[in-house]
Amino acid sequence: MVSAVFHNPLSAAEPASAKPDFVASSSPRPQRRRLEQSAALPIVHKVGPDVSWLWSAVLPPLLGLGLLALAWQLVSMGTAAAIPTPKDTLLQAIALFSDPFYNKGPNDQGIGWNVLSSLKRVAMGFGLAALVGIPVGFAIGRFAFLSRMFNPLISLLRPVSPLAWLPIGLLVFKGANPAAIWTIFICSIWPMIINTAVGVQRVPQDYMNVARALNLSEWKILTKILFPAVLPYMLTGVRLAVGTAWLVIVAAEMLTGGVGIGFWVWDEWNNLNVKNIIIAIFVIGLVGLILEYILIKIATAFTFEEVKN
Repeated sequence: MVSAVFHNPLSAAEPASAKPDFVASSSPRPQRRRLEQSAALPIVHKVGPDVSWLWSAVLPPLLGLGLLALAWQLVSMGTAAAIPTPKDTLLQAIALFSDPFYNKGPNDQGIGWNVLSSLKRVAMGFGLAALVGIPVGFAIGRFAFLSRMFNPLISLLRPVSPLAWLPIGLLVFKGANPAAIWTIFICSIWPMIINTAVGVQRVPQDYMNVARALNLSEWKILTKILFPAVLPYMLTGVRLAVGTAWLVIVAAEMLTGGVGIGFWVWDEWNNLNVKNIIIAIFVIGLVGLILEYILIKIATAFTFEEVKN
């Protein structure tokens, strides 16, 4: 029947010969041979290291940095060298970091001491904010009455500019260093309060129903149910608070003086040393990036798999 479809109708009446049968039966054999030959070919494995990750992980950041350097060079050429070139700034950075911890008096210290002083103030202000903000966030999220009482205050005070709190600190504490710590405290506390309270409010109601059925105490509910469930939210608030604190301290130190990266930037501006100002900008960004990376790793370690995905 197959030959009747593909041949002339007149030839369909002719007696079947061996030749058409031979052609029809032998047609699949070359395909079978090709399949057998292709199956017999050896599998070729790639020799050498896989460098495809360079295109996705390394090349894009390098292109971004190259674009920044190009724009920087063009701006420097367009401002008649008022802005130093990337090459001149790099040479100045090498000389500056050759001795970052020199100490020639309270107002002449290396950039390393200034960064450490700023980090110390950030740690103190942030630590106080965590001691106050996290328990307050738990209380606001746990009790609806406290939530209704404090929500208007938080909504009113949270948008206030950080530097607006600095004169209050100078007036109350009579010193630049405690005033800077106070400014960090008041600006870092809001992310921790809000994120902790939101985490408590989003705990599944089934968990609380089981706690009531088991007649658990408030301490057991806090330590066994709320704290593990709220920890990812709380760490997110901590990460946001650290970023805010690092931003605030630079501006606060410019106004209060003393030893710190903010005061160092302002002092270099008074000396018209633009190279050191640009170096300080990169140092501030690098320190903030390191703090962000550390806190992201900590938050990821304590985050549930379903939240990560």
